[in-house]
Amino acid sequence: MNAPELRRLAQGQWGSGQSVWAADTGGRDLVVDQVSVSEGGAPEGVAGVLGLEVGEAACLRSRRFVLDGKPVLLSTSYLSAALVAGTAITRTDTGAGGIYARLAELGAEPVRFREEIRSRMPTPEESARLELGAGTPVVLICRTAFAGDGRAVEVNEMTLDAASYVLEYEFDA
Repeated sequence: MNAPELRRLAQGQWGSGQSVWAADTGGRDLVVDQVSVSEGGAPEGVAGVLGLEVGEAACLRSRRFVLDGKPVLLSTSYLSAALVAGTAITRTDTGAGGIYARLAELGAEPVRFREEIRSRMPTPEESARLELGAGTPVVLICRTAFAGDGRAVEVNEMTLDAASYVLEYEFDA
């Protein structure tokens, strides 16, 4: 069973049509106020993780999350354009359960995740988009979603307002 802090990534969360973030917000007002979807090249490291050749198209989904009126998270997901072509993943509204529910419909259901966490000072653009006060760092989380056959099906690069988050993880020994 998943630890309560990680239930947002559980298949039962997105598989039941809920947003992965609904598990963490406790009924607070979460809005995705900026969404853009485009096709283009993924950064070299991301393309390698997704198994894309140099120049092969990726679907890029960029979002800004606002919690209780305060921007708290910038998120860009990269997926193989060939995998998601013609699906709701290529539209601004992916539908109930989001990207992971749509991947499941394609037979590429995420069954495992890996997250890398770093921190740094924000770029000027990040400061502006997150409305950060001077001296506020950001936390970077790069999450990779893997399908049952072991292939990476999504890389999500997230930039969080460090003052708005407590990252808590619980693991079995």
